[in-house]
Amino acid sequence: MNIYFSGIGGVGIGPLAEIAADAGYDVLGSDQASGPIVDRLVARGIEVNIGQDGTFLQAAHSATPIDRFVYTSALPADHPELVLARQLGIKAVKRDELLSEIIAAKNLKLIAVAGTHGKTTTTGMFVWALQQLGVPVSYSIGTTISFGPSGKFDPASEYFVYECDEYDRNFLHFQPYLSLITAVDYDHPDTYPTRDDYTSAFRQFIDQSKQVVMWRTDAEYLQAAPTHAWVLPPNDVLSLKLAGEHNRRNATLVIKGLGFLDVGQAASRLTALESFPGTDRRFEKLADNLYSDYGHHPAEIAATLQLARELSDHVVLVYQPHQNVRQHEIKDAYTDIFELAEAVYWLPTYLSREDPKLPILTPAELTANVTNLEAVHFADMNDELWQTIEQARAAGKLVLCMGAGTIDGWLRQKLAA
Repeated sequence: MNIYFSGIGGVGIGPLAEIAADAGYDVLGSDQASGPIVDRLVARGIEVNIGQDGTFLQAAHSATPIDRFVYTSALPADHPELVLARQLGIKAVKRDELLSEIIAAKNLKLIAVAGTHGKTTTTGMFVWALQQLGVPVSYSIGTTISFGPSGKFDPASEYFVYECDEYDRNFLHFQPYLSLITAVDYDHPDTYPTRDDYTSAFRQFIDQSKQVVMWRTDAEYLQAAPTHAWVLPPNDVLSLKLAGEHNRRNATLVIKGLGFLDVGQAASRLTALESFPGTDRRFEKLADNLYSDYGHHPAEIAATLQLARELSDHVVLVYQPHQNVRQHEIKDAYTDIFELAEAVYWLPTYLSREDPKLPILTPAELTANVTNLEAVHFADMNDELWQTIEQARAAGKLVLCMGAGTIDGWLRQKLAA
């Protein structure tokens, strides 16, 4: 099968291209600009064109007919390559549809990690644990990791571990052998207009799974009572040498999942999880006293601050809210979740996939109900903020920068300067 990936340098599409290449398919693609993922793909002999006006796709299809055109939800309906692919009669599929097809073709058992929070870390934990226990594994993780590529197909593997995202209802393309449900809160209002839409999608996903491991609190939130689920009580968190209560909870799910698969002994499972090195953008240490985290939901902020306070009594938070449409849904949850931070530097909201009819909420409006409002300072990503960060670090304080927008890239640029 000849597969063309549009946006091949993305964190979701790039690893899938590697998986397809490892699985023996012919792979090529395009992106608007080069980058680390494109460089990696080119280095392993995959043809990538910089530019997406359709010329390369047309020439490639004329030379060797393309069987699948793979794209993400971010690609607009009038994108030149997507329009051309349909005109040429190429089957256009989103990445999860292709991945589901590959998993079925290779007769793999899917281990899916779903939930509003903790998917990336939990997926990384499962992959790491299987590696440490000597079990061949294929996988796809939505970030870069230190212990392998973001996506890999191992022909010796029985299992495929996947970070199964609910956005755009992507996770409903799968019928997992085992699903781990991390933590669930209402999210993605652009896909799920109501809370019931969101919870019903999760119930459908659970119904499509052969076996499920989840927390009782999430089962109650989802109003789900599946007979094929291992539902854990809240106090069933294992005592692990991992910082952060949410990390210990996620690791507990992985250990229970490993038990269902009958992989390793109890002691070896614990040892494997306690040596987990973490993933990029999830409480990632960038420098002394400076951490970057992708979290942008109130529950994620609270959990990550709790983790930070296990390491330091003095935590400074720099927060970039993500999506104005999301802020309209979660603004009332900005209350006591910042109590563990001695100072909060609040940035303007990063705008993406917005509803033009919604007014842009200001930092003042978003922080109106914050209980420790005296700790909140409105800021911008500029030299003044960087000086504040440097002063806090020099004073021995832990600086935690959170957001899914531009804040991580800005931090890395400042450190490299």
